[in-house]
Amino acid sequence: NYYNDGNKTNTIPIVKLTKILIANRGEIACRVISTAKKLGIKTVAVYSDVDRNSEHVKLADESVYIGQSPASSSYLRGDKIIEACLKTGAQAVHPGYGFLSENLSFCELCTKNNIIFIGPPPYAIKAMGSKSESKEIMIKAGVPVTPGYHGDNQSNEFLHDKAIEIGYPLMIKAVSGGGGKGMRAVFEDSKFIESLESCRREALKSFNDDTVLLEKLIYAPRHVEVQIFGDKLGNAVHLLERDCSVQRRHQKVLEEAPAPNLDAKSRELMGKAAVACAKAVGYVGAGTVEFLVDSITSEFYFCEMNTRLQVEHPVTEMVTKTDLVEWQLLVAAGYPIPLSQEQIIAQSEGCAIEARIYAENPYKDFLPQTGLITYLKHPGLSNDEPGVRVDGGVTQGNTISTFYDPMIAKLIA
Repeated sequence: NYYNDGNKTNTIPIVKLTKILIANRGEIACRVISTAKKLGIKTVAVYSDVDRNSEHVKLADESVYIGQSPASSSYLRGDKIIEACLKTGAQAVHPGYGFLSENLSFCELCTKNNIIFIGPPPYAIKAMGSKSESKEIMIKAGVPVTPGYHGDNQSNEFLHDKAIEIGYPLMIKAVSGGGGKGMRAVFEDSKFIESLESCRREALKSFNDDTVLLEKLIYAPRHVEVQIFGDKLGNAVHLLERDCSVQRRHQKVLEEAPAPNLDAKSRELMGKAAVACAKAVGYVGAGTVEFLVDSITSEFYFCEMNTRLQVEHPVTEMVTKTDLVEWQLLVAAGYPIPLSQEQIIAQSEGCAIEARIYAENPYKDFLPQTGLITYLKHPGLSNDEPGVRVDGGVTQGNTISTFYDPMIAKLIA
């Protein structure tokens, strides 16, 4: 079967998905399995030693063991994920978030083995995976970017001269960075070289790439991101925005949709800029365009694009009345985006907030805490608490291990 939008050049083959593999674990694996079941698609879970009895393994139709507990021996082994697909006959891979979700080599490996990667094409991952390259693309697409330097000359002397030209305070960022790593704020010239070398060491250790960029530091910025979606026919839309300004150690804690206290004009311009970003790289599937918003002037600047489904996607689903995982599966199969931009805006109402619930030790600066979960009760699992949603991946009696993120669940209301 083929889908044709009326333009002979836009004829896309439709694939009937009957079985997918989820290359992830925990909450997001359970989330994907739930929607797949609703659509009548069989699911394959993968698991490591410590996850042998995990919830996502119990919920899936099939499961395949892929290695020892460390992620480097299991969930980050693209070759083992491909082997599991071929073994079970899975037609497509949903990468979730984290692990291999934005890994260019894995995306290309899927394509090489005729397995559908439920996400963007390799070019989009490559372009948006580099903070410097992505900013160049955004400038050409007319999307505002933070003033700074993101070029090839990486000598200390040159970067120092650029820092003086940009002016302090500024940020030094690893071009391959993420998750709050590879970032340094510099407030005075005397600290620049020391901060630069420290940032490079961390970037090399975390991302095997010590290339950096410089950006003007925006005081009291808001972190506002726009949910975008593209399909294989060249269409792209946005599903409003989320405010993710409440962070700890550069990582999100609370997310809200739509962003509060954002004027209508800024909201409209930000949505259009996000769609322009998606079209500039031929984006397919779910993605997020992140902006820094000046709290005083309301001016916004492109920060980065996440080429995957975000942890906080449920707040967007609740406000826009959509199932983004269902959209991912439909678009991956070749179908167009289910709703137009006008339809999305027309049916959106209300607001939603997500809180991430972690296993942490409050007596040790809220560092991750491991151990047995002796008691756990979820709200919102019955009709007596409407408007409350819990996305979780563990239950009472499960163990929080040292190998993975200590998130227990996400509470959305």
